[in-house]
Amino acid sequence: MRKTKEFTFQKISPPPLKSSLTRPRPFRAYSFVPFSPLAMLDPTILTLGGIVLGIAIIERILERWGVIDLVDQFAKVMRFILPVTFYSALIYFFATFMF
Repeated sequence: MRKTKEFTFQKISPPPLKSSLTRPRPFRAYSFVPFSPLAMLDPTILTLGGIVLGIAIIERILERWGVIDLVDQFAKVMRFILPVTFYSALIYFFATFMF
């Protein structure tokens, strides 16, 4: 009868790979997006703000020229457009802003 040989698991398995570094290097990650007011410089919001500001400037110019009828029409339209634009931009900002 043949004699069987015993092998331990440590002899069969390859030795574990040892890294050259004994301790991990420090890793510093900085994220300025949630804390920076520059995060509000979204092109969509800036475009909407520019359009509203442009309409307000046009309204003031028309008022100086004395075209009060047209200024009243602008004022009626802006009473509706300004709140809608503001709340839409606010919802868009919070929907796309990553906290």
